[in-house]
Amino acid sequence: MADRQEAPKLEPNSESEHIALVAAQAAADKKALDVLVLNVAKTLVITEYFVIATGSTNRQVGGIADEVEERVREQTGAKPIGREGLFEKTWVLLDYGDVVVHVFQPETRAFYRLEKLWSDAPRLEVPGIEPSAEEVPPAESDPDGAETSGS
Repeated sequence: MADRQEAPKLEPNSESEHIALVAAQAAADKKALDVLVLNVAKTLVITEYFVIATGSTNRQVGGIADEVEERVREQTGAKPIGREGLFEKTWVLLDYGDVVVHVFQPETRAFYRLEKLWSDAPRLEVPGIEPSAEEVPPAESDPDGAETSGS
């Protein structure tokens, strides 16, 4: 893996934040789309961070998940305590306890909309990763541009 570009220095505030930042950078280095890190610690008691990324195909989703797992192990020593979705590869989940990594295909990510579900969670800035202009599909609106409610 000597051909990897050197990522910007990460300055995490905790071990779990370090794992989340390493995972996000690994996903981005494998050309994942719309990579983001949500700090869900104040809304969930089971984990602190969600790392969310998108791969275009089953193969890319699997490659992103493999790279995340390898890089997190190399740089932090952490190994996932759970791995789900490795067969289907439409949504791979790597559970590191305080960090949960979600790698989706676009249709699955749009269906579950974790960014929308956890929209109150602060987003962690990841050095070298530009935030996407359109990470969550917009709310439905009427012709005048006002948001509509579901009721």
